[in-house]
Amino acid sequence: MRFRASVYVALKPAVNDPQGNAVMDGLHALGFESAANVRVGKYLTLELDADDQAAAKRQAESMCDRLLANPVIETYTVEVAAAE
Repeated sequence: MRFRASVYVALKPAVNDPQGNAVMDGLHALGFESAANVRVGKYLTLELDADDQAAAKRQAESMCDRLLANPVIETYTVEVAAAE
């Protein structure tokens, strides 16, 4: 079966986010003064072949642990659904 995994990678809260600060400064310059605590992350989609949804999630999590996320400074979440 084929599954689609959605992976969200974000910096841990204690890690400084200079890119998020730059985005926030840009938003403020455009008049969006209410923007605060902007954090920038990554969103990835993967199509995986697996026997079931749980196996596809395990594959995606292994990919995050080994390549897609830096466990020292980042966290991730994985959502898996059947691919259309």
